Amino acid sequence: MYRALRRFAAVLLAFAVALPASAEPPVPLLWKVSDADNSVYLLGSFHLLSAGDYPLSADVDAAFADAEALLFELSPEEAGSPALAGLMAQAALRQRAGSLEQDLGPALWARLQAYAAAGQLPLAQMAMFDPWFIGLTVGLIEMQKQGLDPALGLDRHFMDAAAHAGKPAAGLELAADQIRVLAGMTLEEQKQLLAEALEQAEQGAEQSRELHAAWRAGDAERLWNDMAAQLKRDYPALYRRINIERNDAWLPRLEQRLAQEQDDTLVVVGALHLLGGDGLVEKLRAKGYRVERICSACAP
Repeated sequence: MYRALRRFAAVLLAFAVALPASAEPPVPLLWKVSDADNSVYLLGSFHLLSAGDYPLSADVDAAFADAEALLFELSPEEAGSPALAGLMAQAALRQRAGSLEQDLGPALWARLQAYAAAGQLPLAQMAMFDPWFIGLTVGLIEMQKQGLDPALGLDRHFMDAAAHAGKPAAGLELAADQIRVLAGMTLEEQKQLLAEALEQAEQGAEQSRELHAAWRAGDAERLWNDMAAQLKRDYPALYRRINIERNDAWLPRLEQRLAQEQDDTLVVVGALHLLGGDGLVEKLRAKGYRVERICSACAP
């Protein structure tokens, strides 16, 4: 969903700070889920990365080589469509009576005002949109300030790799479904999303750097505690809508892949969707599939 905001955010983005390159490849958040004759690899993505995050580990390269097909949150065709940003922005245009300021209330509006002023962002232009769209835009801006780029995200990397290798790739949901999830949020959920984005921005670059570092380290526990668990505790309705409900919708698609014979699949989705008891890893384990983490760098 971040890719669709890239053009809008480019207008607002004031500056970027490059992340240092690393000599070691990222430790992957990679699991292999198997039945009697078939496997699905689950790879936790960071949707925005830097050139220093490549090359990837040999474990990830091996999973890609073994897979006959790939699945992403959105299909490569929809994710790369120039029309997607326009469709999302159109869905986000305000339809409710009254103003964004009235929707947000004094405290949250003041925080948005302060953020816009600090970044010299056009608040009047932002106020044309619903809070969910502004929240995603703020999140994208903050990640890009760290030198992280959607074009270098793990999803985009494997979409390109699948195309070059001639491997079929599809989406777990349609772009229209993803937009419907976002635009269908209650006003309270939208305010939660915006408040979460502003909170991360107010805490500065350190939090984004820490999350990126935890992803690079393959530290599932740290990512859960610092990202998912806090979101679930502080914004339960938002967490349910963007994580649990989508995971539950994707689960039958993954089981269909497991039911196929001799046709392994690499599934690349945001790391949040794999973590904790609500994640796809534990949901598939609970259904009786054999689950193992693939991580050579994790071995003692």
